[in-house]
Amino acid sequence: MSTDPTTVPLDSQLCFSIYSASIAINRVYKPMLDALGVTYTQYLVLSTLWEKDGLTISAIADRLGLEPSTITPAVKRLETAGFLGRHRSTVDERLVEVHLTTKGRGLHVKTGCLTASLLEHSGFTVPEMIDLNEKVRKLRDGMRDAAK
Repeated sequence: MSTDPTTVPLDSQLCFSIYSASIAINRVYKPMLDALGVTYTQYLVLSTLWEKDGLTISAIADRLGLEPSTITPAVKRLETAGFLGRHRSTVDERLVEVHLTTKGRGLHVKTGCLTASLLEHSGFTVPEMIDLNEKVRKLRDGMRDAAK
């Protein structure tokens, strides 16, 4: 233990708790996502399109807080796997929209196991999980605004 009074133990640092919780969640999700044939990043792309189909790669990246260069390879792999397709916009042909295929829409119902597993292993009730999620989103939004 450090005698420096300014040293904050890792477990007392919120940034580390969130970081390590994210890693733990991804480890729980990985076998389920593997069984579905997608990575976590690909799952996030699909989740974005389940909310609103027909987005551009830039719009998907904005929604996820990631760079388009991170999203593009995931979109290409999802397209190769038959979960989505890319098409020129009918409004502005300079834009390429990403659309779910029947296979991509069908995967949505199979992802309920992720939420169920998160609830089961967290020990939280549904209202507690909703409350935690709202607080984490508020923190994220504050940090995102500060980083602009």
